[in-house]
Order: sequence, then structure tokens, then C-alpha cells
Amino acid sequence: MIATKHPLRVVLFVFSIVCAVILFPCPAQCTESLSLQIKGSDTMVNLVQAWAEEYMKEKPDTYIAVTGGGSGTGIAAMISGTCDIAMSSREMKDKEIREAKANGIEPKEWKVALDGLAVVVNPQNPVHKLTIDEVAGIFTGKIKNWKELGGKNLEIVILSREVNSGTHVFFREHVIKKGDKKNLDEFSVSSLMMPSSQAIADEIKLNPNAVGYYGMGYSGEGQKLIAVAKDRESEYFAPTVENVILDDYYISRPLLLYTKGDPQGLAREFMEFALSDQGQKIVRELDFVPLQFQ
Repeated sequence: MIATKHPLRVVLFVFSIVCAVILFPCPAQCTESLSLQIKGSDTMVNLVQAWAEEYMKEKPDTYIAVTGGGSGTGIAAMISGTCDIAMSSREMKDKEIREAKANGIEPKEWKVALDGLAVVVNPQNPVHKLTIDEVAGIFTGKIKNWKELGGKNLEIVILSREVNSGTHVFFREHVIKKGDKKNLDEFSVSSLMMPSSQAIADEIKLNPNAVGYYGMGYSGEGQKLIAVAKDRESEYFAPTVENVILDDYYISRPLLLYTKGDPQGLAREFMEFALSDQGQKIVRELDFVPLQFQ
């Protein structure tokens, strides 16, 4: 508490504080946000979380929150202003770009890694290779039993990501429709829509009848990755880093981050870290494909 016996001293004290604020304003880093909200693709959430953890070790005064929910969810959050960076395993749709611009946001796309989408079954399933037409036949429900593909006499259980997932959208456009916009094929109505790639991986481990798809970085024990060919005359390739690098594996895609225009401050520094040698080393450690190999 300031003594009130000498009011002149009080006035001079307050005046000195005001002068200090005017003459020595807070540096830019005081007002610049030291936190980031990143949201979107479940395929990318482990990768971006690994980047965030490593970055925060180097810059302990920063805070980066990373949450999933699907590419569409992340893009919608960026458009509405509730996140700083959107993770997406698909490109933004024209409608989303228009909505962003209507909100005063000029979205900028950053390719940060590559990924192969793996078609996955339980290790007990004897099927180990499929053509794209066969994969499409499974997920549209035209092929209903594993015996049609040389497997056991078991009904196929289809696992898919939900519609707000970029993985779902990419698989639908490039596998089920095979890049043909006039193709009216859709996922089978019997498909079980799973909330995350991890949920599909967990179900595959337990269900020998099941088949699903997800980014190859989610593959692990209790899952078998299917080799895929464009047609019966083509060579079959497994979803590996090397095969994605060589462009031999058919179902591959870029992994993207979207920012609100050119990123500034912490967002810019985080993007630079993701694209640095250190950031791309983490990409490889998590079984995705670094950009240096393109």
C-alpha cells in the first residue's frame, strides 16, 4: 500500500509509471500469442502432436494444442476462427474456400508429408493381395464374402471412416469412384462408420471378417496390410514408405496443413519446424513419407 501522507509523492509515482509505459512499450513478443490451436485430420493427429511436443521442448514458453475430429471438422474450425491451423488429408473443397473468403480468410495450403492409404485385414485372413476393382467391389458391397476373393467362407465386415474424414473422402474419390466423377458408386449401406483410424485398427485386431482402410502410419501388430494392383495384369505393391516414394503404391496422397493466409508469429515458426530436416525426420519415424524423397 502507498502511504497517503505525501500526496505529491503519490502523484509523481503514478506519473512515472505512465511515462514508463509510454516510453518503453511492451515488446512485440508480449502481445503476440504464444499458443496455437491445431485441429482436423485423425490421420495426421499423431504426426502433428509429435511435432508440437518436440517444438515445445525447444520453446517451453509456447503451448500448442492438437486435436482430431476429421479433416472437415478442422477446416470448418479454421473458417469459423476457432483454430489457427487445420490438418487435412484432402484438399479443401471449392465450397469451403468460398466460405473462408466470405469470412475474410484467404486459406493457404502447405504440403507437409506424403501418406499411403493401407487396406487392412486381420492376420487370420488368408487374402493378401487385391486389385483396385476388387477393393472397390468390397467397399461398395458388390463383393460380400471372402470366398469370392480366395478367402474363407465368411461374410465381409466393412469398416469405414465417417464422412467428415479426409481419409473417407480420398478413398471414396480415388478407390470407389476410381477418379471418375461420373461414377455413381458409393460405400455400401452396411459399412460400419468408425470415429477414427485407431478405432478401425482396434476392430481389425478383434474381427477376422473385417476390412478397413487408414493411413499406413497407423499399421501395427494384429493387422495385415494388403498389397494392391491397378489391375490383374499389373504388379502388386504393399503400402510401404519406399513404394510411396517410388510412386508404385496406387493409393497415396499428400498430407496438408491450412493456415489463414501467410502464417505469422508462432504459426509461421511451427510451419518452418514441420518442414525442417528435424520435422521431416519425425515424419519418417512415424511411417509417413518425408517430402525430401519426392
